Amino acid sequence: QFDFWLGQWEVTHPAGPLAGRSRIEAILGGCVLLENWDSPSGVSGKSFNVFNTGTGRWEQFWVDNSGSRLHLTGGMREGSMVLQGVQDQADARTGVKQRERITWTANADGSVRQHWETSTDDGKTWKTSFDGSYRHPLGGSGD
Repeated sequence: QFDFWLGQWEVTHPAGPLAGRSRIEAILGGCVLLENWDSPSGVSGKSFNVFNTGTGRWEQFWVDNSGSRLHLTGGMREGSMVLQGVQDQADARTGVKQRERITWTANADGSVRQHWETSTDDGKTWKTSFDGSYRHPLGGSGD
């Protein structure tokens, strides 16, 4: 279900500047997708994506060199992979934990859109925090 994300990618913001580079590879007998992310700002991270046969849902575990971590769960919805999660700590002012939702959509031209949204009102409204277009580098097949 998530194999459309495999490959070598250059990721750009909607206006065009480079957001980062990502290599998504199948590991552990093809049971896990490993993301290797590097951005021009110096943030490097990895995510481990696996289908949990016990729950019947996809899970992502993200960690990076800033000490951030994120755990998301979900699955395919209307042709896109949609994973959601909740931050561990509540906002000190509101007492509400921020919700995260990331949607990956494979496009007809071979690119993938990653749309990351956050909610600070328990999912009533959502705001885009990242919108990236994953494209294979020129001359590359993504392998």
